Amino acid sequence: MSREKGQTKANFLKGIFLENPLFVSILGTCPALATTKSLEAAIGMGLLFTIVLICSNVLVSALRKLIPEEIRTPAYIVIIATFVTMVKMFTNAFLPELYSTLGVFISLIVVNCIVLGRAEAYASKNTVFDSFIDGVGMGVGYTLALMLMALFREVIGSGMITVGNIFTFIPKSSLPILKCVSAEGDVIYDYSISLFQTPAGAFIVFGLILATIAFIQNRKKELASYRDRQEKIRKAQEAKEAALKAAQTNNVEGGNK
Repeated sequence: MSREKGQTKANFLKGIFLENPLFVSILGTCPALATTKSLEAAIGMGLLFTIVLICSNVLVSALRKLIPEEIRTPAYIVIIATFVTMVKMFTNAFLPELYSTLGVFISLIVVNCIVLGRAEAYASKNTVFDSFIDGVGMGVGYTLALMLMALFREVIGSGMITVGNIFTFIPKSSLPILKCVSAEGDVIYDYSISLFQTPAGAFIVFGLILATIAFIQNRKKELASYRDRQEKIRKAQEAKEAALKAAQTNNVEGGNK
């Protein structure tokens, strides 16, 4: 039982860290660059994406033995398109601000490489439960990646974090960080850089995050390599000392004889 729990946990966590769709596999970059101007939009996109990914993973896994090999990919696309249409209609009906903000990028989930890739590479070869966990992990990982990009872009680009514009069921409020405006509308201070609200700013933030991740990974590799060298030196030193001690022992025994 503990082994199954460990496998389930690893299956979930891989989508967040080791196989993060955006920062490791570099998939789904188009919506990531286009929908991360605000934290709310990023959360909304991530939630819709996760719902589609989980539902498509589960259904593909459930039907994997019934779908002929010849029509596998078209069948997967039909399944994904069905869930995207349902999510799109639901969003338009109950979250019109999110629908208008994300626009065409909701429909483009159909051709998102991550969704089709997980259906092909994982859901079509594993059980429904494992496919569900895989969908949750990948969806959470992608959502967190979008939120990280949006946090940087919104804070640096607008100078504040605002909630309630898209999720209107939340009271509208703003948290000033780099920009502060008085109740009368006068700007008290503004250190924001509007460039980060543009597509060019999205590329800059994405590149900086990838560079940071690469730097951390390289440092880990260098540290692991240094530890391996130190371990080899230690073992060689211990072997040398053991050989010297054995030689001294033999000399003593030979002298006694």
